[in-house]
Amino acid sequence: MSMTKAHEANKRKAVIYGAAIGDALGVPYEFLKRDTFKCTDMVGYGSHNKPAGTFSDDTSMLLATLASIDECGAVDPDDMRERYCDWYYNGAYTADGVVFGTGRTTAVSLKLGHGLDDERSNGNGSLMRIAPLAFIEASDEEVRAASAVTHAHQISTESCVIFVRILRAAMNGESLEGAIKANSDHDKPFEFLKTLACTPRDEVGSSGFVLDALQASLWCALHTNTFKDCVLEAVNLGEDTDTTACVAGALAGAMYGFDAIPTEWINELRGKLVIKSYLF
Repeated sequence: MSMTKAHEANKRKAVIYGAAIGDALGVPYEFLKRDTFKCTDMVGYGSHNKPAGTFSDDTSMLLATLASIDECGAVDPDDMRERYCDWYYNGAYTADGVVFGTGRTTAVSLKLGHGLDDERSNGNGSLMRIAPLAFIEASDEEVRAASAVTHAHQISTESCVIFVRILRAAMNGESLEGAIKANSDHDKPFEFLKTLACTPRDEVGSSGFVLDALQASLWCALHTNTFKDCVLEAVNLGEDTDTTACVAGALAGAMYGFDAIPTEWINELRGKLVIKSYLF
């Protein structure tokens, strides 16, 4: 394996594990209001009554996306849909065969066989799984098509495009500030990108709305200096803790690398054999 290939493989590993670690950190605190708790480490049970280190639908769907692009060699929305259904109905890509945490739009779209494009269907269910598209030369249109398997409204598809662009830049060693600036030439509802650096914590959303997830994950990465601090900040924003930290964890993994992820969290993560089976 060449140095270039080795570097690329390490970045992929950092992004996937970063996302899974963030997800697992956030699972016990999902739905809790900001500043009613304090996450400092990997713990279990809580909101979903799961053992410590259990990742949710976020990581499972991300792994399904990764498996699809690796198998197909490109973005194939039909193949992605089949894999998401395998997860949803059969427990594939999970840590222990159990599916939990599925959002409404994802569930309905998989049952119907097509994505939802109404304005109410702008949860973060496509943003949380879109990171692997940064590993390939996916065009903006291909990113939109991948999002639209479940989340087809323009707000969701454009959120995914922006995140993939920024994540790809981070994987290439570019500054996060520069990557955000390069993608901040959007009008409403993406104007928040222009002021993220000076946005106070109280004005950062952390609900299941896709714009909140995009804003919060980027804000956490901008306002911290380590992988650990980034994902803990994301969890401690409250509400949709697992998804915010999953998206932030993918970005922080790209920025800081696999070796920056605390070893004890890697050891506690459940489903590592599942993750490893789809990494290479």
